[in-house]
Amino acid sequence: MRCRVYPVMQPEMTKLCRRVYPGHPRGCPNYGIKPGCPPTAPMYDSVYNLRDLERPVIAIINWFDLTQHVARMRERHPDWSERQLYCCLYWQKGARRDLKREVDEFLETRPAYRAEFTPEAMGVNVTATLKAAGIVLEWPPRKRAAQVALAGIPLDRKKVRHL
Repeated sequence: MRCRVYPVMQPEMTKLCRRVYPGHPRGCPNYGIKPGCPPTAPMYDSVYNLRDLERPVIAIINWFDLTQHVARMRERHPDWSERQLYCCLYWQKGARRDLKREVDEFLETRPAYRAEFTPEAMGVNVTATLKAAGIVLEWPPRKRAAQVALAGIPLDRKKVRHL
């Protein structure tokens, strides 16, 4: 799914990367290490013009059927807990691969565009951005999950991250 969006900038979104989760007492292990991750990732609005009619920002969304996945996992692993059944480790890689395929297809005919796969790392509130476009995300996802990339035409090619 693709739609034009006006990214909602909230620099505090980068703090999500430091949020503690099971097995990661300091948050995401990529924080401060992986290129394009906070704290060195540029803010999205310093790389892309958010409201330029000639350079629209496009959200590319991959929907993953979490209900179907959980049912399949429950059948294969009847002794698993709810946390295990919904754990993103078992579905996120394939869903991200599908998103990458959709992004590649979009970029194929739009050479001036670049895509950002982690807009939150660049200070974009993806949930608010999509809500403003009429797309409501379920938090936490129980029926379907969304992976979102934002594609835009950079203001300055030197600031573009390498995917």
